[in-house]
Amino acid sequence: MCSAEPINCFPTLVNILSNTFLRLFNSTAHIRVWNEPFSRIQNPELKRDIFLLCLSYMLILAAGLPPYFAVSSMEDYKVKSMH
Repeated sequence: MCSAEPINCFPTLVNILSNTFLRLFNSTAHIRVWNEPFSRIQNPELKRDIFLLCLSYMLILAAGLPPYFAVSSMEDYKVKSMH
């Protein structure tokens, strides 16, 4: 009926108990419970903006890493260190 994780099982348990109590009191109504731990982005422009932001961040990060390794290698060369 639900997975073993408490975050998923609790809403299902509440739904079952609530509907059981409603049936005991001869009610025709029912309660529906749902759980969405991750928010969904419906706006396609927002998805595109987030993708472009992450892509630009990764490109800037990728452009900054090679000089770091080159400087480290040059420092080792200057002091004549061996690995």
